[in-house]
Amino acid sequence: MQVWPGERYPLGATYDGMGTNFAIFSEMAERVELCLFDEWDTGAERRVELREVDAYVWHAYIPGIDPGQRYGYRIHGPYDPANGLHCNPHKLLLDPYAKAVDGEVAWDPAVYDYDLGHPDRMSETDSAPFMPKSVVVNPYFDWGNDKPPRTPYHHSVIYEAHVRGLTMRHPHIPPELRGTYAAIGSPVMIDYFKRLGVTAVELMPVHEFVHDDRLVDLGLRNYWGYNTIGFFAPHHGYSALGRVGQQVQEFRGMVRALHAAGIEVILDVVYNHTAEGNHLGPTLSFKGVDNPSYYRLSEEDRRYFVDYTGTGNSLNVRNPHSLQLIMDSLRYWVTEMHVDGFRFDLAATLAREFYEVDRLSTFFEVVQQDPVVSQVKLIAEPWDVGPGGYQVGNFPPQWTEWNGKYRDTVRDFWRGEPATLAEFASRISGSADLYQDDGRRPFHSINFVTCHDGFTLHDLVSYNDKHNEANGEENRDGESHNRSWNCGVEGDTDDQGVLALRARQRRNFLATLILSQGVPMIGHGDELGRTQHGNNNAYCQDSELAWIDWEHADEDLLGFVRRLTAFRNRHQVFRRRRFFTGLPVGGRAAGTALPDLAWYTPDGREMTGEDWGNEFGRSVALFVNGDGIPERGQYGQRHRDNSFLLLFNAHDAPLDFTLPGEEFGQRWELVISTAEPDPEKTTTVEAAGTICVPDRSLLVLERTV
Repeated sequence: MQVWPGERYPLGATYDGMGTNFAIFSEMAERVELCLFDEWDTGAERRVELREVDAYVWHAYIPGIDPGQRYGYRIHGPYDPANGLHCNPHKLLLDPYAKAVDGEVAWDPAVYDYDLGHPDRMSETDSAPFMPKSVVVNPYFDWGNDKPPRTPYHHSVIYEAHVRGLTMRHPHIPPELRGTYAAIGSPVMIDYFKRLGVTAVELMPVHEFVHDDRLVDLGLRNYWGYNTIGFFAPHHGYSALGRVGQQVQEFRGMVRALHAAGIEVILDVVYNHTAEGNHLGPTLSFKGVDNPSYYRLSEEDRRYFVDYTGTGNSLNVRNPHSLQLIMDSLRYWVTEMHVDGFRFDLAATLAREFYEVDRLSTFFEVVQQDPVVSQVKLIAEPWDVGPGGYQVGNFPPQWTEWNGKYRDTVRDFWRGEPATLAEFASRISGSADLYQDDGRRPFHSINFVTCHDGFTLHDLVSYNDKHNEANGEENRDGESHNRSWNCGVEGDTDDQGVLALRARQRRNFLATLILSQGVPMIGHGDELGRTQHGNNNAYCQDSELAWIDWEHADEDLLGFVRRLTAFRNRHQVFRRRRFFTGLPVGGRAAGTALPDLAWYTPDGREMTGEDWGNEFGRSVALFVNGDGIPERGQYGQRHRDNSFLLLFNAHDAPLDFTLPGEEFGQRWELVISTAEPDPEKTTTVEAAGTICVPDRSLLVLERTV
């Protein structure tokens, strides 16, 4: 076999049409062996020593190595776990830059670098038979005229989805495609996304991940995928076409199809930790390649990992090589896979340079100046489990954030929690208190009521307590408290009154979400009434418990959500680019100036400080002025919209609301009601007239004259 010196960059395995360049960083290594495996997985292994090393990058070019070639590395170097050094040539390692991975970890003692029970004694058992293999991929793909949709944030509606769970039970998708990238990009799903009115699909982790040994022993799987081992490789288990590089082309085909329909692809990425766990975890890749560079080690005792994530380790973003890995990965997914943005899991961890979360950390500085990554959507989950980790509202100006305060406040309001009215008003009008001071806009708030983590929307209003018994932890896992009003009767019931009330609460949450200022994010299946039967932590449930049941979808709820998203799309007043000011912006009658928004009590009085301070306030009216949109169009034309009244009643009894006087409008028409989602007759109300708002419901009135 010919072996040429090759190049030290790009890292990973790079095929050029004639052969493949291999390059891997390791400052700890004393020798590096590239291990090549045949396509039949017979166990036959050829080892090639990488003799060229520049700036701690070991590299070689081998002619005739084609896409589909399976490979790994063995690192020779110091083995001293007490000082955080885990080089062990008996362990086959995945390439940290592998663009595809074939196979899964078989949980044998061989995948640990030490003899179990003796953490300082190096294991001499070969792990190759129990390890997945890295794969050389074909970099070429016919993208055609693919262009990113570049949907502005204020036009966006995000749909959080799981590749497998979304389509595993879809009756109109061929069985062999269900649960795959091909299914997500199929005409069936694209038509569904378009009719639902979503502009972006946010995919839960698709980076190559590992099913934890504990879960495998219990007969479970790491369904959610927050257990990454390969930051460049699309997870092989979501491929219908094959696992030795075909998953890369299938993923690209999905993106191309979604883009052709004007739908963006956002990836939920987990750069805060990896699947290798703590100091007693397996040695699969980074730990054996260069543990001190890739992981944050304790300053007091370098045997141990710093853990801000609750998973055993944290990536060391202070190290330039670890930071380079993250940035190279992000650029790869944008430039080579054409994705449109990222949602960063536990993003506060990436901001930790030393101890505290630092908003101006190196990671954010690098992202800010990067000509590729800075141009796509960047969404932070603005917390981690470390000290001071809750950072909602504190990320840099170009970052949007999952607004956890929005979620909690909207849930509290609709369940009738005391003293939530003022914060509720702030949240649905864009959370200016969180984002305005640092130059951000309402759309920097990614609003949500539910997501993958917690109860589904149906279960939120149907269960008093979690029911996670199927997870094998005696129901101890998951969020312990259901932060929502419920109907008092858990689970399935034949009580029509309870069922009707639950349905109304679901509509309340969805209508509030979609009509709030900011970017709405819908959890997949919430529009269909998806249930997990009270399981609020289905991370390990790769089964019908977590998959969407399309056969029993709530078609009435789906129709209601479709009407809501279409309504939002027609009216720019519900998707403003700038915050409300409360100042006059012009009016209907001569000499009259109306505010861009105003808040009123049910009896028609403008809200005062005393009203906001009423801890039992559960009802409020919001006027939004369609003449008060400050943005101008591409050619300088003034945007105008109609004006609306939103009447919120979270009480358990109906309330009469008095409308404003004629200066606000002479006649109003009911256009949305969560009490009657599809009203049969038109309801109009004159200026200063009254309208009854049913218990626990939201009405939207549009000015007609």
